[in-house]
Amino acid sequence: MINSAEFAERLKKVMDHYLLSPSAFADKIQVKRSSISHLLSGRNKPSLDFVLKVIKEFDEIELYWLLNGKGEFPIKSTTPINTKIQGSEKSLNKPMKILASHQTEKTIERIVMFYTDGTFKEFINQKK
Repeated sequence: MINSAEFAERLKKVMDHYLLSPSAFADKIQVKRSSISHLLSGRNKPSLDFVLKVIKEFDEIELYWLLNGKGEFPIKSTTPINTKIQGSEKSLNKPMKILASHQTEKTIERIVMFYTDGTFKEFINQKK
């Protein structure tokens, strides 16, 4: 379960980082301003739709950090967020290597795709 008070603190941290007021943040992710107010006060828990809008709008926010505080914010990624993976799903079973700017080889551990109907599909790299 998501702890509403801790989620609200992370949301405040995001707004502070981007120098956005609650109303400007609501406008940016295209939700009602009252939604932000209710989340910040702890009255409501975030919906999946809300979380997906935040993640879509702000590239530096990691999903797991936003939901449960694990991970880092802002993301200090050395690879482009919008990198397209070409090939079929079968190719996802093979280890994929990414060469970061500091020449350290990394292997993708898993990929999670979220669909607009609220479902998701997870691909886990079996070869570690």
